Amino acid sequence: MKLFNLIPLAVCLSLSAHAAPQRALSLDDIMHFETLQQPVISDNGAVIAVQATPDRGDSRALIRFSDNRKQYEIANGTNVQVSADGKFVVATIEASLFDRETKKKDDLPHQVVLLNTENGKQQQFDKVDSAVFSDDGHFLVLKFDVAKAESTETKTTSPAAQSGSSALEASIVENNAKTDSAQSQTEKADKGADIQLINLATDQQTLLSNVTQFAFDKVAQHLVAVVNQDNSQLHQVVLVTLDNQQQRPLYSSKNEHIEALAISDNGQYVAVTKGMASALRYGREHNLLLLDVQNNQQQQFAPTKKWTYNQYSSLQFSKDGQRLFVGRVPTVGQQAELADYQNPNDVFNPEIITAKKQLRIWHGDDAKIKPQEVKEYEQELKRTYLAVLHLDSNKVVQLADQVVPDVTYGEQAHFLLASSDVPYQKMVTWAGFYRDVYLVDVNNGNKTLVLTQQPSDAMPTLSPNAKFLAYYQQGNVFLFDVASQRRVNLSVNITTPFADEDHDYPSAAPGYGFGPWLADDSAITVYDKYDVWQFNTASKQGFMLTNGEGRKQKTQFRLVGLVKKDELLPAVVNNAETVLLQGYNHLSKADGFFSAKIGVAGVSRLTESNSKLTLLARANKAAAVVFTKQRYDLYPDLYVADNTSPQKAVQLTTLDKQREPFNWGNAELVHWRDGDGVKMDGVLIKPANYQAGKQYPTLVYFYRFMSDRLYAFPDMKLNHRPNFAWYADNGYAIFLPDIRFEIGYPGISSVKALTAGVQKLIEMGVTDPDAVGIQGHSWGGYQSAFAVTQTNIFKAVVTGAPVSNMTSAYSGIRHGSGLARQFQYETGQSRIGESLFAAPQKYIENSPIFYVDRIQTPMMIMFGDKDDAVPWEQGVELYLAMRRAGKDVVFLQYQDEPHHLKKYPNKLDYSIKMKQYFDHYLKGTPAPDWLRQGESYQEYKPKPLSS
Repeated sequence: MKLFNLIPLAVCLSLSAHAAPQRALSLDDIMHFETLQQPVISDNGAVIAVQATPDRGDSRALIRFSDNRKQYEIANGTNVQVSADGKFVVATIEASLFDRETKKKDDLPHQVVLLNTENGKQQQFDKVDSAVFSDDGHFLVLKFDVAKAESTETKTTSPAAQSGSSALEASIVENNAKTDSAQSQTEKADKGADIQLINLATDQQTLLSNVTQFAFDKVAQHLVAVVNQDNSQLHQVVLVTLDNQQQRPLYSSKNEHIEALAISDNGQYVAVTKGMASALRYGREHNLLLLDVQNNQQQQFAPTKKWTYNQYSSLQFSKDGQRLFVGRVPTVGQQAELADYQNPNDVFNPEIITAKKQLRIWHGDDAKIKPQEVKEYEQELKRTYLAVLHLDSNKVVQLADQVVPDVTYGEQAHFLLASSDVPYQKMVTWAGFYRDVYLVDVNNGNKTLVLTQQPSDAMPTLSPNAKFLAYYQQGNVFLFDVASQRRVNLSVNITTPFADEDHDYPSAAPGYGFGPWLADDSAITVYDKYDVWQFNTASKQGFMLTNGEGRKQKTQFRLVGLVKKDELLPAVVNNAETVLLQGYNHLSKADGFFSAKIGVAGVSRLTESNSKLTLLARANKAAAVVFTKQRYDLYPDLYVADNTSPQKAVQLTTLDKQREPFNWGNAELVHWRDGDGVKMDGVLIKPANYQAGKQYPTLVYFYRFMSDRLYAFPDMKLNHRPNFAWYADNGYAIFLPDIRFEIGYPGISSVKALTAGVQKLIEMGVTDPDAVGIQGHSWGGYQSAFAVTQTNIFKAVVTGAPVSNMTSAYSGIRHGSGLARQFQYETGQSRIGESLFAAPQKYIENSPIFYVDRIQTPMMIMFGDKDDAVPWEQGVELYLAMRRAGKDVVFLQYQDEPHHLKKYPNKLDYSIKMKQYFDHYLKGTPAPDWLRQGESYQEYKPKPLSS
């Protein structure tokens, strides 16, 4: 185990003093380039941990103190967690890349490392599946992946003795050791694992076996565990007092398997569901059991005629411990078993024979089409409907049902938000997603209909005390008074638009969303394109919290760095509280941090930044925030600062030094007007060692809005896109243009922006007009394929997962969700705005395949043949049409791959072939064999090794 003690900053900075001559970036460099992922900060803000992961290779966990006095590293560390007090860090140790590539997953070691941040000591625990800290950070539970023998050892080393690293498989902490599959029919699916409780201050340890569920209370007094042994042995709920680790059984049974578990925040109550262990797991009926820990009492809640509990029933106590939310399911009768042949005559019985049929009936009145039903089948099997048990009255109230199936958990005492898509499930196919919105009374389950056919992406927000409901509708912001049942248009007299000003889809423009409520329900914050508004719920009047500076400066302000008291609940603010805002300037494309005070109009700039800022984490019990700062030529290293003074940030990581050996290039903003005279923005990445006056081969990559990437560091990975740094370091200019669409004419809209943008680069003297390539994927793939049917400005095109024929794609299936694609054309991204039978000519006019005879640009098509978004047959159609027309085309079919390539060999191969393709057509390098003559199926098939 390798340990890195404090490294003086001066030493790090001196490393670049004698840098080697810069060179071009290679594929090997990209594979090894590390990206920071999953940053976490302790509740007190003292310790920050982050995972540094290469595109291909082994990760490492970096641990930093906010004052930079200590630094540690855990080799192969992933899924890092930090205790609330920052005194300990635990990381899963991932197996080496070589082991992951050469061994079966089940043969890889499972390990975690526990780091003491005060003295640097590390402990390695073997055969551990996951780990979790108590809320105060003083205790740790390790869950072992197999039954832990008493002889299992923990390996402890001092900082001075630690060297090398161990392998482990990354695992997200899960307290559930059993499988969740509906096919798990027996008790075998219910067996648990060993867990080990560790007092981190005293190192006192307790081992519990056969644990299927466990949980800490929020006050760090108790751990509760569910123990499920074989049918003939005990099933128990065990309470462990953390200070002395004494165990007390709260409930025991010889024949009831214990399923779900929850403990109230203060540890007074424990709830479980339980059912007969001898019954098949799927369909096993459960009871709800409430255990009063303090008074040593228990109460059971049996199923009713209408509602019961099953293996998927979830449990969640309210913060005050007075309500228990539980998932229930409708009670159904015993299902008849599939008929089987019992005698020779049965083999001629039509009823028995047809009972074995394999058939799916698609009916015109079905709420969901069959592919969607199939995709959602497992999800629907696990669906439960929220109910609440009131502990003061022992009354269970059903909140959700089949008509209104979705209730949003909240702490409001009287009402919760509920919604239903049931009336609109059929129209999803062509119109998109809508819901009816209700308020449900938690005391009796009564529902009040508030909104009908509300867009699913514009759900209302309920105030913390359920006095008001705020929502956006048709360009306005509304407030619904729950007590009076009256609604008020808050924005009726405001000329500033609250609808999305850049909306170019054939659907109603959405709003910009809501910020936090004030904790006392007295006001809510609302966003327009630029500014933050505060609306008073009593006076129904609003003012610009940012005092109009956003629209004046063309800066989009948003509240960031808010503290959430609970992960399940939205953040709130208080009157006169100073809040942190992030501002994105639409003109310069740069971010900045600002401050404002709730209730007072005005905003103050805290930082000057010609960069992109991203706030990643906020300490729960301190003012510390973690963020990154980046430019195209500046790696997004981590910084930590007080949220009131981000300008005094401390840099925590130095991964920008990875960039130093390479030529890198730089990015600048470009302005032009499209074919209709509309002002457009884009990003030009000039190649490394750019020489003014020299013309360069240029690669155009795009989707919709791209200019906001001006200050974005390039993604150092291989995927479905060209790696910008790799191309720029190898002599290419990169152009990332914005596209604005006209409804009904998406293809030609794109062409107008692209051709005018490229012409601008040619006029600037940057782009060689005879060496312009274009690449896009998915929606960008469609646009790139269409573009070359309308212009010959591009000398090569690589189109990934494109729709080539809108007439056939219109009624295609998105295999990832099972949804039909019609809504994408009528209301969504494809922007036709009408059905195929209402406007067939628009579908034809916007389809590349109908203009294949015009194409003069060599084309490479890429698809995964298990594409879950675009039917891969769209690629086949385009290829066959190009082939029939005698055009220059090659088609890359990656086997068993979805919409975005997942397998690294395929991602690498595609990256290589894309670069070779552009190099050939834009730089004149010789064509590789696969491009010159293709590859036969027999040649492709792996040949057997000679003996």
